[in-house]
Amino acid sequence: MATCRVYVSKHLIMNSNVLKSLAESIKLADEQREILVGLMLGDGHLETQNKGRTFRLKVEHAISQQAYVEWLYVKFKNLTVTGPQIKEQMVKNVMRQKFWFNTLSASTFRFYGQLFYINRKKVIPKTISKLVTPLSLAVWFMDDGSLKSTEHKARILNTHCFSELDLKRLQDMFLKKFHIETTLRKQKEGKQIYIPSGEVEKFITLIEPFIIPSMEYKIKLT
Repeated sequence: MATCRVYVSKHLIMNSNVLKSLAESIKLADEQREILVGLMLGDGHLETQNKGRTFRLKVEHAISQQAYVEWLYVKFKNLTVTGPQIKEQMVKNVMRQKFWFNTLSASTFRFYGQLFYINRKKVIPKTISKLVTPLSLAVWFMDDGSLKSTEHKARILNTHCFSELDLKRLQDMFLKKFHIETTLRKQKEGKQIYIPSGEVEKFITLIEPFIIPSMEYKIKLT
């Protein structure tokens, strides 16, 4: 039995070293970087377990957004070892199903982990205008955007967790880089970025080429 335990231990260590080597050998492609920025603006998370030396990406959504999570998984598949999974979570005394995946922990995420987090709190960096692309905006909107209502063309981005400074940086980015004017909409939990009806068509034109079929309901203008 002792020999067996030693063998398993060595096997696990070998696998761990192989995974570490694999993670360190992979660099993010340009498309992955653009998507990652969109996820950092939305519901994506970068987690570290070694004080910022490496980070892993975690993506988690309601089971109704399974197609979107699968799309993201394919984009980061070269940095994963297991596919998306279902988990159950109690929310306000109701059992909810979530669909999620993690990437490997890798130093390739470190630049973004250090840029978008201060003391484990998500922030908007000063350089956000240089980082964001139309693909980033599309991912952000698929991740955390919605219609104001079925009666309005206006669109909303849920930015409740961000500070006033962060929100100003995001509004400046919209205006200076994409020439889209936005306002802030106060909610109980914080403030949302509000894209008024007169600006929506410019916004939709930017992101439409990147919206996946299951998310097209968010951009319909009728």
